[in-house]
Amino acid sequence: MGLDETGAGGPVTVRRGVPAGTERRAAELYWDAFGRKLGPALNPPDKAVPFLAAHLNADRAVCALLDGQLVGLAGYQLGGRALTGGSASEVLRAYGHLRGLHRLLLLALFERHPAPGQLVMDGIAVDPGMRGRGVGSLLIEEVAAVAVEQDCREIRLDVIDTNPRARALYERRGFTAVRTERTPFLRGLLGFGAVTTMRRAVGTRGATEL
Repeated sequence: MGLDETGAGGPVTVRRGVPAGTERRAAELYWDAFGRKLGPALNPPDKAVPFLAAHLNADRAVCALLDGQLVGLAGYQLGGRALTGGSASEVLRAYGHLRGLHRLLLLALFERHPAPGQLVMDGIAVDPGMRGRGVGSLLIEEVAAVAVEQDCREIRLDVIDTNPRARALYERRGFTAVRTERTPFLRGLLGFGAVTTMRRAVGTRGATEL
């Protein structure tokens, strides 16, 4: 199952799962999108990207491909597993026990668990050169298709206050803000001071223009 959109350079095809051999590229895209948020927990980048690549749950993503190259992905949680993995012991093994413990505490701040009937989306990462071409919209609609197949009632996601571009995309695709949690004490540590929870009922679509 997949969607595509034709543009310069050929069609962008959306497929389920991270294709074998593209784990490093997926991790690079994810870090480019969320490195500012995850940096305090996973920096430096030359350690974070290999760690993410080694612990991806490839079946918890939908991906956008252009001419066979990975140009975007969206992760989601299902069955207790999300796109990004890595157990506590694996974090400690990669970063060391002394430096790893506080990283575990920071990573715990980002944990989100779905309520019954929800599919939690972990965010969208799109190659900077492909932004504005509808890739994010295609990824969202494929995640929505996954939610339908899993008999979910709604999709839930969280967006930080320093990412207005992402929030605008989610609003165009039918998501509505339902709660904002203000955490000004985290601004100095993590770079953001509020997280907004957004929801979209399964079966609804956003703006028709991708």
